[in-house]
Amino acid sequence: MITGLTASVGLFPASISHGVGSQVQKPLAVVVGGMLVGTILLLLFFPRLLKFVEVKEI
Repeated sequence: MITGLTASVGLFPASISHGVGSQVQKPLAVVVGGMLVGTILLLLFFPRLLKFVEVKEI
């Protein structure tokens, strides 16, 4: 979780730059977005999904 967050924060400035050569860095925004979405899914969605699917034992 911390690794994904630090990588996203570190790559964010490079992904939104408008300087020379920024066209090469634009696909990096997809990677940053994927890491952020993956972290959100890991923290919020999957625990709720597992709780919903969990079978109650007697």
